[in-house]
Amino acid sequence: MAPPSFDQNTARISAVHPDIIETHILTRLDGPTLASASCVSSQLHSLASDESLWTNICHSTWPSTNTPRLRHVISSFPYGPRSFFSDSFTNPDQTPASTSSSSPSLNRPSEIISSVDVYYKNKLIFSKVVETETASGWFNCSPFRVDLLDQKDSVPTRISHPDNEDTCRKLAEDLTLSWILIDPIGRRAMNLSSCKPVTVQRHWLSGEAHVRFSSVLSGGDRGSSSEFVQCGIVVTCGGSQGGEMHVREVNLQVEDMDGTNLNGKDSLVILQRGLEGKRRNVKGREDEGKRKYEDYVEKKRERKEKKLRTEGALDMLCVAFGVFTFFSSGLYLLWR
Repeated sequence: MAPPSFDQNTARISAVHPDIIETHILTRLDGPTLASASCVSSQLHSLASDESLWTNICHSTWPSTNTPRLRHVISSFPYGPRSFFSDSFTNPDQTPASTSSSSPSLNRPSEIISSVDVYYKNKLIFSKVVETETASGWFNCSPFRVDLLDQKDSVPTRISHPDNEDTCRKLAEDLTLSWILIDPIGRRAMNLSSCKPVTVQRHWLSGEAHVRFSSVLSGGDRGSSSEFVQCGIVVTCGGSQGGEMHVREVNLQVEDMDGTNLNGKDSLVILQRGLEGKRRNVKGREDEGKRKYEDYVEKKRERKEKKLRTEGALDMLCVAFGVFTFFSSGLYLLWR
């Protein structure tokens, strides 16, 4: 028996009442599946474009977006929560949006919003929204850093304290993080997290675990220290008297290939490029995030070695010039 044709499949979908499709089928789909379903037919495209579906998907995927301020900001996106999901679920491209954005934009956002969710074994352990003003001189000149917790704050979890390498390995496997950076004026967003950790290190003295997530973006001109920059997110976890782990610090910084933390002004230019740039497929996003980080670390190592070779050659040249000058002076004094 021949398989049904595309027209027959479409007719069968059309025979189902729209209320049943919208209420009992589309509400069970995640974001990528719902986006794929919208491409099947014009009817499904219309039903899958319902704003309430995408609103619920955004809130279930990123609980931090379910706040009055973010609900208002997301509703202002070109296609509302559907646009926000598309921006935040895909990976930012490393290619700048345009060459004109290489200089600071006159339309820089006066603030950026960070929407952060941390999961362990797919269970939410931490969620927060932080607004950062970007117009002050202090922000422009100081190293760019966004902290989610105050110094004395900590978030208790049910995770056992990482007292051995096996626990650190479990953190690397089971801890996931989403850090969505939102431009409320430009109505764009991007996810700066690698989803899964790229490194997990345990401090030898304090015993704290430093879990790093990363995203690599294009920065300045080719060959410059900011050709590529790392948006590094570090989650610091420490133990308590009860033996469970507490999240004590979550921060975001932007670092160039010389290991220097960029200031707010330079960081905002690079972040704005990423917000305005293209998006890439999310297939294998965890592996791709770690691969990009490893490539970035390798480029840093090669740049450092090249810099050391150049400095060594200059030192040898200076020594040779000094020796030549010394002997020339000695011969001149002998021949006088």
